[in-house]
Amino acid sequence: MTQFADNARAATRALRDLFPETPLQRNDHLSARYGAEIWLKREDLTPVRSYKLRGAFTALRKVRAANPGQRSFVCASAGNHAQGVAYACRHFGVEGTIFMPVTTPQQKIDKTRTFGGDAVRIVLTGDYFDQTLAAAQAWCAEQGAHFLAPFDDSDVIEGQASVGVEILAQLGRGPDLVVLPVGGGGLAAGVTGFLRSEAPGTAFRFVEPAGGASFRAALEFHRPVALPKVNSFVDGAAVAKLGELPFQRLDWVSPDSVHLAPEDRICITMLEMLNVEGIVLEPAGALAVDVLPEIADEIRGRTVVCVTSGGNFDFERLPEVKERAQRYSGLKKYFILRMPQRPGALREFLMMLGPDDDISRFEYLKKSARNFGSVLIGIETKRAENFPRLLRVMEEAGLNYRDITGDDALAEFLI
Repeated sequence: MTQFADNARAATRALRDLFPETPLQRNDHLSARYGAEIWLKREDLTPVRSYKLRGAFTALRKVRAANPGQRSFVCASAGNHAQGVAYACRHFGVEGTIFMPVTTPQQKIDKTRTFGGDAVRIVLTGDYFDQTLAAAQAWCAEQGAHFLAPFDDSDVIEGQASVGVEILAQLGRGPDLVVLPVGGGGLAAGVTGFLRSEAPGTAFRFVEPAGGASFRAALEFHRPVALPKVNSFVDGAAVAKLGELPFQRLDWVSPDSVHLAPEDRICITMLEMLNVEGIVLEPAGALAVDVLPEIADEIRGRTVVCVTSGGNFDFERLPEVKERAQRYSGLKKYFILRMPQRPGALREFLMMLGPDDDISRFEYLKKSARNFGSVLIGIETKRAENFPRLLRVMEEAGLNYRDITGDDALAEFLI
């Protein structure tokens, strides 16, 4: 048994003062689909609905043990780490100052304030996270406070390792495979660090958002590197640069075991888990489940644990999630049509639609000086196979159109 494993077990015992172990649940729906024993480690069911509380609590506890006089703590976060720090500060009765971007949704601000109560103060500053982080670190240095990093911290990694401790104890043996989401790398570093020592037969697969593949980049360059651009949709895992300390513990990973999940495909997984299983997952929380189709052949007949890392989903985003899911699955498309400006032209187009086709968006710009007008149209259908038929009919009728479904710039502006 390694020292890290001992420390992880100690961190797990200390966490029982805060909340009971999160459930490890066999999922019948996924197990039947993939012919495997699929278990979900429900980190979306902690008091703050994410695993981040584990690392924040552990780091704060150890700082307090080493320096009992330290009563001021700071973090910079717009999401789950902020809520975990707030909850831990209230538990220990210490002062927490949480810096958040000005653009943070009010729901996240309110939840952080609720978890922290009178123990925390929220400072809104900066339009972007880098600005917020700089302000937090500067204030921290001026005030002599302790900065609680979200993942690049050995105590945080130790706290996240408690997920692995619980998996091993709850299952009673090492699973064949553990699927882990990756953002900054703290969770992956902690869980693999423990299980590689205590269940050496367990294999791992890692999943990060396609628009924030910082782990894949770090493995390619043999060091953490900053991505030039990050898609922020999977906000719980969209990290531009993997943590230095997590990478030191993850440099053994083969790039082949790191999967990239398209943001729109994640939306399909979120909706399926909500509609079929009644499980609310945020985009980052759905990563481990989302990759299962890619590894279906590998996991058949095996015991697999997927860590559902968070459930802090704002239901105001549900229309966007549905939109993305429909577009990715081929059930919804957007076109710009060049339609002749004459009576009956619109009716002729409508007659081209099939019985399962429905118009979800229609904007017609008519200019009297032109013989043709531009139409922005969104069409939903029940089966993706219906679109090839519609396109064939449109082409046979000589209708000039442009499919803009996959054009991110146009879609962002028009849709």
